[in-house]
Amino acid sequence: MFGLPKETEIGTQLPKKAIFAKFDVKPEKRSSFDANISKITIVNELNVNRVAVEDGENVKSIFVVTLTLKHKEYNDENIIFLAKSIPQKIVFALTFEGETKLAIYHKKLFTTSWKQTDDFLLTIKGVNLDKVWENFIISIGGITIRDGNTLDEQIVEDSEREKLIKQIIAIEKKARAEKQPARKLEMFEEIKKLKNILR
Repeated sequence: MFGLPKETEIGTQLPKKAIFAKFDVKPEKRSSFDANISKITIVNELNVNRVAVEDGENVKSIFVVTLTLKHKEYNDENIIFLAKSIPQKIVFALTFEGETKLAIYHKKLFTTSWKQTDDFLLTIKGVNLDKVWENFIISIGGITIRDGNTLDEQIVEDSEREKLIKQIIAIEKKARAEKQPARKLEMFEEIKKLKNILR
């Protein structure tokens, strides 16, 4: 699946009841989870016995898990819950009626846009599993590493930029509705300062 070597294929279903029992899932979380996800399947495992890469210092296996959705709309918190609860490196493939989007959790949840399932390819890039995992995060998250940053530094930098952009948009909206010229001018000055930080 997803262009990964046949040797990595597993196809083991994970019963939701077993996950609920193992992680002592509260009824409200169980209800939300049930409303979103109909089936969980481990479709691939990447490790040194299955692919031609070395063990990583931190990563020994990477799993690809499909989550068959009941509706195209879903709650991110259910994916984050799974990622945090299962102590493995996991690429999630959310599928619904022939379409798929990939999701991966590292510091935060990253997702791709929806595409036809057959159009998705997961490329194994890196000499060891640490690098393969890092490259999956970069690819799925659409991350561009800049200025000699590490992946984690870049994620922090990108998150700060996202916050600034949201802040600018919110102030611009308020400025358009503001009646007092002096207050409007203050807001434009604030927007200018924030835009300078963005550069």
